[in-house]
Amino acid sequence: MRTSVPFGSELRRRRQEAGLSLSKFALVMNYDKGHLSKVERGVRRASGDLARRCDALFGANGELQRLAEPQAEPEVLETDNGAVAVERRKLLLTGVGSLIGLGLPSADDILPREGPSLEAPFRAQFDQMRQLGQSTDPAVLLPLLESQTRTLAELAIDGGARDRRRLLVLAARFAEYAGWMAQEAGDNDGALGWTREAVELARAGGDRDLASYALVRRALVTFYDSDAEQTIALAGRAQDGGLPPRIRGLATQRKAQGHALAGDERACLNSLDLARELLGSADATADAGPVIGTTSVADPAAMVTGWCLYDLGRPTAAAETFDRECAHIAPQAFRARTRYGMRRALAHAAAGEVEHSCEIAQELLDITFTVPSATVRADIRRLSRELARFRANRAVRDLQPTLARALSPSAR
Repeated sequence: MRTSVPFGSELRRRRQEAGLSLSKFALVMNYDKGHLSKVERGVRRASGDLARRCDALFGANGELQRLAEPQAEPEVLETDNGAVAVERRKLLLTGVGSLIGLGLPSADDILPREGPSLEAPFRAQFDQMRQLGQSTDPAVLLPLLESQTRTLAELAIDGGARDRRRLLVLAARFAEYAGWMAQEAGDNDGALGWTREAVELARAGGDRDLASYALVRRALVTFYDSDAEQTIALAGRAQDGGLPPRIRGLATQRKAQGHALAGDERACLNSLDLARELLGSADATADAGPVIGTTSVADPAAMVTGWCLYDLGRPTAAAETFDRECAHIAPQAFRARTRYGMRRALAHAAAGEVEHSCEIAQELLDITFTVPSATVRADIRRLSRELARFRANRAVRDLQPTLARALSPSAR
């Protein structure tokens, strides 16, 4: 049950116990003294970012964050029987689920037939789609992904197709990627609907691993909704010991992100250590199929560590990590560059390195007009709020018009 102690009173108590004057506290936090005074007196509400940094400074283990941010009602993602409780996106993928349910014998009962394999050309198209996803408006890619998903499912049902199981699993990969593009287009319901289709296709193809990875994808939606509890729960369900190391590693790092949102530093760092171990061992056991998860980041666990450090209220450490890891992102991976680059700019701003933050953001904002991303926009909004504390800074004033244009409705 949530305590009734006001955030400001608890913050003042912890500050005084630490022997910090309000002036010293403002200097350490890189915040205006008058603003912090108003927060302590309950005149101003503390932002989530400020609460996380106070949490980290005083070792409050998430308590200050819980006081500042009342827990929202968790989004109901599942019904009692485990089905995703969102309306299926019929405009996106009408008929694929019903094709599987009505016309497909068990994949285990079907032997490959004579004739050329159809998997290779579709696999090449999938790889091309992922490359396009780094430099293309996600709304443009979605119809193409829909078409390929439906075509593969229909070919698999066709009695003359070879490699039925592999075609279904590849169709599931198209559907799973469509879910990511839907989320990038700002359509969370569509993202969850596509993920459900990916699960159905993967199970029909006998691939339980990809069906489990869908939980990691769903956890990403709840993560961007700042729902720590659901993120941890969903990611935890994809950590079964029978799953491949890569899926367990991706699930574990998503769980770490959930713990960071909750302010649980110990659980977060423990999960990150396990994720590094699992992802490090995944290379030796990977199969020949398309790589699950990001292909644009050299060390996903290291990059997620920077993300977690920021959410734990440690922006300086986060900025150092992002500086190191962002240098390894390929220049042509525009979507990854902007996503992690904006987090890097946000970390530098929170650490008080305002000019450097503006410099990083200025280089990236132009990309967002040609490669729009709802998840990146969320971080641009956070960066805009962070920089608003330094309105008098010339670099901030120079960046403001571009920031405003990136956040305008016409930029979506």
